[in-house]
Amino acid sequence: MKLLSPVKIGKHLLKNGMAMAPMTRSRASFSGVVGESTVTYYTQRSSAGLIISEAINISQQATGSPMTPGMYTQEQIDAWKKVTKAVHDEGGVIYAQLWHTGRVGHSLVKNGEQPVAPSAIAIQGQQHFTMEGMKDYETPRELSTEEVKEIVQEYKQAALNAMEVGFDGVELHAAFGYLPNQFLADSANQRTDEYGGSDENRNRFVVEIMHEIVEAIGEDKAAIRLSPTSTYNSITHIDPIAQFTKLIGELNHMPLAYIHLMKVPFPADKFPQYPDDVLETLGRLCVHPVMANCGFTRETGEAELIKGLVKMISFGTLFLANPDLPKRFELDAELNEADRATMYSGQDKGYIDYPFLNN
Repeated sequence: MKLLSPVKIGKHLLKNGMAMAPMTRSRASFSGVVGESTVTYYTQRSSAGLIISEAINISQQATGSPMTPGMYTQEQIDAWKKVTKAVHDEGGVIYAQLWHTGRVGHSLVKNGEQPVAPSAIAIQGQQHFTMEGMKDYETPRELSTEEVKEIVQEYKQAALNAMEVGFDGVELHAAFGYLPNQFLADSANQRTDEYGGSDENRNRFVVEIMHEIVEAIGEDKAAIRLSPTSTYNSITHIDPIAQFTKLIGELNHMPLAYIHLMKVPFPADKFPQYPDDVLETLGRLCVHPVMANCGFTRETGEAELIKGLVKMISFGTLFLANPDLPKRFELDAELNEADRATMYSGQDKGYIDYPFLNN
């Protein structure tokens, strides 16, 4: 079974082709510090070929949702060290996903500060969770050119922090409508400086971040997650195939570990310019190993690997509910069902109490 066969990603020969996808779990403290339950959570899932951590805020400004972790204070860094050590002690490999939420936040979560974005354009048709309940999105403050360059350096520092923590690599979260994705999307980016306008300019923020990360931590340790067809968080592209073709061309010149493509379904009648199959259209352009994500099962993941284009499949909810997912796939065993009511509850229930086989 290809899902269970070793695969080389970056400098690591992974024990299988199954990655644990990054998933926000909202179990950190209000100061962004992870606890012992988080150590247990990742240790339980160390049979994954690769664990990609939940998204980790690179700065205070980056924080968009309550009880999400950071890696910019010494207390946060020291807490993550316990996670990486525990995973390594179990023979696991773990990357840190680096996160800046941009406009996907609320001042109630940011100590009264206004969310920031490429342009002063609010998310429409959605609400954001705060400790005071669901709230409409606010109009973000447009970042100055100087501030954009400062955030690029904050990503670099976060990558260095991740190496200090003991992570094996980092993944830039440039998907699902967060700050890098906001720069990529013309629906969120109406800038007139070097970071807006043309495809090359809207790609620039992401390209600069990846250059800085690679320079900071070395070859084959940096990765990126992209969602070219996701419309979540009011993200749309006029011509995603042209833009992401150029972006992947830039990424191909960098010594990356992998490119993580989200195969997000979309209403084709509303977006006829979108690629029918992200993997076939854009994945084929990648010189780096491609990791595929979004709704894969044991059967569909195996079929995707057999095609030969994709090297790994990342599983989110399945790994959340099944800490021993590779063993269950090996035996074709029954799977636990995820309890969606406890995904973001902040408690151990629905976090570290999912049963293993024979338990």
